[in-house]
Amino acid sequence: MASSAPQGSIDPLTGKDPAKALTAVASGFFENVKKNKQSFFQFAAMTGILLLSFRSVSQKYRIHDLEEDTAVLKKESDTLTDRMSRIKSELLHQASIDSSGVFAARLRLLFGEDKK
Repeated sequence: MASSAPQGSIDPLTGKDPAKALTAVASGFFENVKKNKQSFFQFAAMTGILLLSFRSVSQKYRIHDLEEDTAVLKKESDTLTDRMSRIKSELLHQASIDSSGVFAARLRLLFGEDKK
């Protein structure tokens, strides 16, 4: 969409050319930076340190959350291992009740156990 105001026109509210006003603001900013170089660099350094601090804090909380997730997953893994062991021993017990021993032999073969 093209601008309806021609270049070099004057803003009716301020009475100034917007392009020249922007140029004046930019040059004023750079001259101010040149005068107060040390303060500008201190401000830039402090801003960088602040941003790094925020990043560090967010990483700290992320690590904390991951440690909690790891503990929960470890507990769940242990629970599943115990449950599998109980199911296995219960199946072997039920198979040992069978007088033919075929079922027990098949289970031992599936579980990778040698005959006892």
